Amino acid sequence: MDNEIVGIIIAVLAWVAWAMLTERRHRRMEELQVQLPPGPRWWPVVGNIFQLGWAPHVSFAKLTRNHGPIMTLWLGSMCTVVVSSNEVARDMFKNHDVVLAGRKIYEAMKGDYGSEGSIITSQYGPHWRMLRRLCTTEFFVTSRLDAMRSVRSRCIDRMVQFVEEAGEGGTNAVDVGRFFFLMAFNLIGNLMFSKDLLDPKSERGAKFFYHVGKVMELAGKPNVADFLPILRWIDPQGIRRKTQCYVERAFKIAGGFIRERMEISRCNNEEEINKRKDFLDVLLEFRGDGVEEPSEFSSRTINVIVFEMFTAGTDTTTSTLEWAMAELLNNPETLRKVQAEIRSTVGRNKKLEEKEIENLPYLKAVIKETLRLHPPLPFLVPHMAMNSCNMQGYYIPKETQILVNVWAIGRDPKTWKDPLLFKPERFLEPNTVDYKGQHFEFIPFGSGRRMCPAMPLVSRVLPLALGSLLLAFDWVLPDGLKPEEMDMTERMGITLRKSVPLKAIPIPYN
Repeated sequence: MDNEIVGIIIAVLAWVAWAMLTERRHRRMEELQVQLPPGPRWWPVVGNIFQLGWAPHVSFAKLTRNHGPIMTLWLGSMCTVVVSSNEVARDMFKNHDVVLAGRKIYEAMKGDYGSEGSIITSQYGPHWRMLRRLCTTEFFVTSRLDAMRSVRSRCIDRMVQFVEEAGEGGTNAVDVGRFFFLMAFNLIGNLMFSKDLLDPKSERGAKFFYHVGKVMELAGKPNVADFLPILRWIDPQGIRRKTQCYVERAFKIAGGFIRERMEISRCNNEEEINKRKDFLDVLLEFRGDGVEEPSEFSSRTINVIVFEMFTAGTDTTTSTLEWAMAELLNNPETLRKVQAEIRSTVGRNKKLEEKEIENLPYLKAVIKETLRLHPPLPFLVPHMAMNSCNMQGYYIPKETQILVNVWAIGRDPKTWKDPLLFKPERFLEPNTVDYKGQHFEFIPFGSGRRMCPAMPLVSRVLPLALGSLLLAFDWVLPDGLKPEEMDMTERMGITLRKSVPLKAIPIPYN
């Protein structure tokens, strides 16, 4: 008991000392007339924490109306600059891409494995460049994606089959997001291990789905330990502790898949391995220079890379496709229109082929409109200033967190007409924008050096998966629910998921 009292006293004294230092830092910046971007008034110690709200991307968008498209917030001691317009985003990625290419790492992401092997959390430098090069030359390169076309088709065909079985001829409602997740997981499994890993009855799949969802949810929650460093060792919300618990459980499942795959490799001859060569083979065969690169990857690094591929690839894909289906059910006329396009192009008793996507402009527009309204990462992955710089005439201190509010940029009324309405037609207009990182009013995958490397794969999977379900089934809401009664609220984690999972009845289309 005495030790607890002493600990509390030490914590309080440290808090007071830290608060005084933070206050002095703020005042010193003001005395030196350092011109940070404008922002709301901050409170001592806590800064602007209480203005985060339950949905920070929405709260920051509202603050932008008063303080401008580049805004400073103090989240405790963390200086944060929020970018909320395409003009400022253009300046950031065109003129300051290198200096702002760092990563702000939150407490929930600081696990026992650090950033070794993580392309998401590694700081910009040789290690990150090596990981990025492996992704772009071995994982998401066009030649490999073309060669894997039949695998994608098979994974999506199985998803359609699973949905049909679960729907029992149009009598049962299904959890739509669950089947998108299974498809995405098996797709990554084939790219990594050359095999399907899950089916709807898989206990491991259900557990992995649950653990990954919890990791993404917890990692995206505002954590006072990030904003008030003195609290890091206490972890008052338990976010880091809970996150690492779920990471370990998911990591164990992923590790099981890796061991199974390696066991199969031992039983196969070299000719068969070369014929089937997947990304795990690339990782196992990697040999670096031993200076800026490791001479070979440790088992820990391989586990981290594999785990990150599954978590990043499945959750963002699932989120986007679930929102797309939800928006279509919420807008029945749009649903009828996109189904008519697909069915007239493909024909009866046939399946959608990837090569036909180019002939389905309205389907592609539905995907783009979904990404505009519901970007999977509303702030992208937080950037960090690796050195001080000046942007838009303002001073950006070293180690400042940079948040690009792509959710707000995609709903900016100065750029988009009727920005809150789901209108795929806007992407059918001549010279329309695309999401490849050069049109800064529409950057759901980011831009610059740290743009999502998986975009070439995602751009193929999203329309094919959605289009296949729209071709195979007519969709209705369960229990007589009307479109205007749907719950379209958001649940904030790292990814922007539906607050209430989408359930709908798939009626086989004959």
